[in-house]
Amino acid sequence: MTITLCGFAVSNYYNKVKLALLEKGVDFQEELNWATKDEATLAASPLGKVPFVRTEHGPISESQVIMEYIEDRYPAHPLMPADPFQRAKVRELVQYLELHLELVARRLYPQAFFGGKVEQSVIDATRKELERNVSAFSKLATFSPFIAGDAFTVADCAAIVSLPLISSAAKAVWGEDPLAATPARDYLKRMGERPHVQRVMADRKANVELRAQMAAKKG
Repeated sequence: MTITLCGFAVSNYYNKVKLALLEKGVDFQEELNWATKDEATLAASPLGKVPFVRTEHGPISESQVIMEYIEDRYPAHPLMPADPFQRAKVRELVQYLELHLELVARRLYPQAFFGGKVEQSVIDATRKELERNVSAFSKLATFSPFIAGDAFTVADCAAIVSLPLISSAAKAVWGEDPLAATPARDYLKRMGERPHVQRVMADRKANVELRAQMAAKKG
């Protein structure tokens, strides 16, 4: 049975999983789901969150759990090192990227991307926390040439889809890129030359346009 990836390509967490599937050469299908709370979605993802996947054994939710399942289920073209310590270091990078960088920057998204307004106290606290966390992250990431060293890993799948959002949100709200002092810009340029990254980004753009068209019709 082909694995089915459910969600929408505006989501960086959806795109993280999609990029891993492409890089590993896994045969998969996509099912558009706007994180609706219908019965079928809640049966697969009890909180109605995306992405989730449908497998021959049943559904799995939460992006990082899905990533680990993919790595275990499809061992060809591994995206994790064989050495246990190095595997842990890759997981550490993903944790820093998603918990200490992207999740912090997400507080800015309503104002940066959706026309909302974020309280100045939240903006100030977010800036202070993000600057501190970027400094910590920089001590772990190598960017040489990949984020965890000389091999493309799941940490790259997370970085490629999240780092641009962090930079864009911060620049939109306070006019500066917290990642400017890191090699992130050159790294993302290199990664953008990968065919699978190009496909993910093109599909994301198309999904953004689709969502905008749907919103316009509702308006």
